[in-house]
Amino acid sequence: MTAEPPPQRKVIHVDMDAFYASVEQRDNPALRGRPVAVGRDRLRGVVAAASYEARAFGVRSAMPSVTARNKCPELVFAEPRFEVYKAVSAQIRAIFARYTPLIEPLSLDEAYLDVTENLPGIPSATAIAREIRAAILAETGLTASAGISYNKFLAKIASDARKPNGQFVITPEMGPAFVAALPVRKFHGIGPATAERMQALGLVTGADLAAQSPEFLVRHFGKAGRFYYWIARGVDERPVRPNRARKSLGTETTFLADLFTFEAARAELAKLVAEVCEDCAARGLRGRTATLKAKYADFRQITRSHTAPHPLADPAEATRLAAQLLAPLFPVPKGIRLLGFTLSNFEEADEAERAQLPLAL
Repeated sequence: MTAEPPPQRKVIHVDMDAFYASVEQRDNPALRGRPVAVGRDRLRGVVAAASYEARAFGVRSAMPSVTARNKCPELVFAEPRFEVYKAVSAQIRAIFARYTPLIEPLSLDEAYLDVTENLPGIPSATAIAREIRAAILAETGLTASAGISYNKFLAKIASDARKPNGQFVITPEMGPAFVAALPVRKFHGIGPATAERMQALGLVTGADLAAQSPEFLVRHFGKAGRFYYWIARGVDERPVRPNRARKSLGTETTFLADLFTFEAARAELAKLVAEVCEDCAARGLRGRTATLKAKYADFRQITRSHTAPHPLADPAEATRLAAQLLAPLFPVPKGIRLLGFTLSNFEEADEAERAQLPLAL
């Protein structure tokens, strides 16, 4: 007796519409219908998110605030309120959990859901996506878009097709032809630099990519080449991972005035280290690898890393290590405009504690 093949996977990618900016417009009626940027309106500020009204002027996330202001003189800046965004994200996650335990968050505002087998027993993933979006609107006052397909790659692509406040389905019958016509620059997982390299090789669409052998793609793009080979055919076997391990935690800041002395830079770096260590403690994580990022006034950027023999449980120890990474940069050829600090190579706190217990014989 032969085993039956597993059921066709049903994956939903839910993506909140202009999440941070939409929360600000929800909570402040004076901002509704106006171009809004979440960020700080200052010389070295950066846009964290932009409303759709602002996007119409070309304002985008990660854009310098000065550039955003030049593109849209009517732009209204709202100070970020990350604790509020986290609380709303938790509300949305609770809605997802009514339908499936298989939830893979990608950030505060997007997640994959595997609804192949779902808690209400609804056979249609399209119907589930519609219910989830309606519940999000009713309970948070915010809109979400959704992509529905038979794998993560296509669900992610589909969620962009009807934004904002819409949803789109890519069926197994549609998948290969849909990918074949898609420009490689729109492939999730292919960044601008890789897309440029592909264009230089004559790989403009999914069909161009699918025409290449795995050996050709690996030769030009390394291990990622095999992934490109399969997604060009609409194939993505990655499961939705509800407990996806966090690989790193970090933060960075751009200064109003460049830093020229070690003392000033060390003081600012200490604040970043404290923030990262607090975040790690809240998640029950301890990292062994510390990474320093520094960007100079001419935008040249360097990183320095060190892996400790044991998890960095003490914030003071992490601060000392960060200062040791910082010291060789001085005296600086140009002022430092940005510093960042990241911890990675994690162990869970209880695991780290067990590892450091003396062995009883």
